[in-house]
Amino acid sequence: MKFLDLAKIYVRSGDGGNGSRSFRREKFIEYGGPDGGDGGRGGDVIIEAADGLNTLIDYRYQQHFMAQNGKKGGGRGLHGANSPPLILKVPVGTEILEEDRETLIADLSRVGDKIIICKGGNGGWGNLHFKTSVNQAPDYANPGLAGQERDIWLRLKLIADAGLVGLPNAGKSTFLKSVSAASPKIADYPFTTLHPNLGVVSLGTESRFVLADIPGLIEGAAEGAGLGTRFLGHVERCAVLLHLIDGTEKDLQKAYQTVRTELEAYSPLLASKPQIVAINKIDSLTTAEQKAKKKKLEKYTGGPVYLVSGVSHKGTKEVAALLFEEVKKAREGEKANALNNDDDETSWEP
Repeated sequence: MKFLDLAKIYVRSGDGGNGSRSFRREKFIEYGGPDGGDGGRGGDVIIEAADGLNTLIDYRYQQHFMAQNGKKGGGRGLHGANSPPLILKVPVGTEILEEDRETLIADLSRVGDKIIICKGGNGGWGNLHFKTSVNQAPDYANPGLAGQERDIWLRLKLIADAGLVGLPNAGKSTFLKSVSAASPKIADYPFTTLHPNLGVVSLGTESRFVLADIPGLIEGAAEGAGLGTRFLGHVERCAVLLHLIDGTEKDLQKAYQTVRTELEAYSPLLASKPQIVAINKIDSLTTAEQKAKKKKLEKYTGGPVYLVSGVSHKGTKEVAALLFEEVKKAREGEKANALNNDDDETSWEP
């Protein structure tokens, strides 16, 4: 399945049905009076976050979505039928933006989250609705109200607990494959991953988290170089970042700083997330080289640096366990915030 994380669509809700202008005409009933029913309501357009979806590819080949109009009212006081809502399913983590691609309408970050993006038009009143003691034979009815229409952008930000960042060919896809059941493309020649990959890392029955492999950043990505900031949004929801650095690079400090600079330029909040730094591809280094590069990079970053190899799985379990600890802290923090919010709501008194 092709990965698509950005799509522009046009949505329109249904028009309300027209009211009916009708009079009762039956044998032996001289003054039947008005009996025109109201029109039905037009269908709403609803966008809902559904489980089991991980791409917006469904909106690549169809961009126009219109709900049905309400039915017209009829004689004998018959009301027109309301039209059913048009429900558009999107992956969890989808943001809905205005046409300017900046104004946020809604963030569907949980399964079942939904929003009525366009409300259907109300049905028009039939002439029976206007009957009064003074006006006993109204000869008019209201038309249904028009539905709403708008152009919107759907932007997917993957729901992942941890994110893999680094320069191209740092071995992120290989690391993801070594710690999860994901099967991203890997090869013995240099290439750049063109879309994010997700994998579930399992360290035990209740020790699981989702790890996202984000395509490699290059210098100037925040200004649009290379793949630009197209995929940086996917790591905004991550609790922790794993920064992989190719151990065969000549200047590891420069490789580290290049990625950090792009993260800071894109979002200070993203750059402030907890990070674990690891030197990858240690199979290509001697023991002395590993120790020297590790010591030098620790001095530069001011924190611990780990040695891993996605090919031989050296050090991968240790790093995965560290990632899970950070994810666990974030989950506990979210639960605490949710409980505090519930307490605030229940303790309020008028």
